[in-house]
Amino acid sequence: MSLMTTLLVVLVLSALWASMTTPLLRAALALALTSAMLAVVMFSLGATLAAVIELSVCAGLISVVFVSVISLTQRRPFKEYLARRRARLRRLWPLPVVLLALGIGLSFVRAPVQIALPLPATDGDVRTVLWNLRQLDLFGQILILLAGVFGVLVLFKKEAKDGD
Repeated sequence: MSLMTTLLVVLVLSALWASMTTPLLRAALALALTSAMLAVVMFSLGATLAAVIELSVCAGLISVVFVSVISLTQRRPFKEYLARRRARLRRLWPLPVVLLALGIGLSFVRAPVQIALPLPATDGDVRTVLWNLRQLDLFGQILILLAGVFGVLVLFKKEAKDGD
């Protein structure tokens, strides 16, 4: 097993841990681990600037904000915690199975993937480089932003009470 494969497996496992764990503090720590593993993957692929930003902002700053917010919230009773945990595990049990099957299925595909990224431009302004030459990077940033927004919405979603 290569180093990149090991990094990607740890990345997927930490992302699963972040999405399936019930205690918010553990989920925030798992998210920080996921961001740190993603930064290592980016660094090993040669995207050093993106890796530094991912490590400092996502694994560092965002994790500190999440832990701060979690520490300011009230704890729930242990019975309610267990009931929510059982409900979440019942709802999310197919996720690891689907991801494992997808990973095994994709490991048999031997199609060459060619993503041609342009070389950094030496002249031109930021608008030209960003909108004309780096659309893939821009699309990735939009996806990361949307994932963060949806994560915050899920984190602060109010639960409906019985009878409402």
